[in-house]
Amino acid sequence: MSKDWSQESTLLYEIYRVNNAINTTFDAYISISQSRFEILALISQETEISQSDLQRKVTLDKAAVARHLKQLEENAIVARRKKDGNNRITWIRLTDRGRALIENSQTEKEHFAKELLTDIDDAELAVLRKVLGRLNTNVERLKANR
Repeated sequence: MSKDWSQESTLLYEIYRVNNAINTTFDAYISISQSRFEILALISQETEISQSDLQRKVTLDKAAVARHLKQLEENAIVARRKKDGNNRITWIRLTDRGRALIENSQTEKEHFAKELLTDIDDAELAVLRKVLGRLNTNVERLKANR
């Protein structure tokens, strides 16, 4: 049975399919999930970051961030400590092991990106950036109108 989808719906499906393929391949390629990579990359930009600030910056819900941090701490990739005099604030930092992991993952990410963009010329990349920017703007507008 064939579906009679509009060109826009078909394009939306293709974007979704490519996004899933990229995410799945990327996760396997760098041996860490995109979510954890995002968390570690944000932490690596600071000496220490509060868990609440991290949760505001990341694209995951609070429970998911807490789960990831617990597992990362158990694997000695991050260290958490309570703020002196205020147990409601938790500070997070990368351990040496975590810093090595994010540096290695960043190198792998760069290699992955180069491989992914093979045979796409500069003009095509410029158009892609422009279209992705417009899509992002439209998504933000849709979110604001909900």
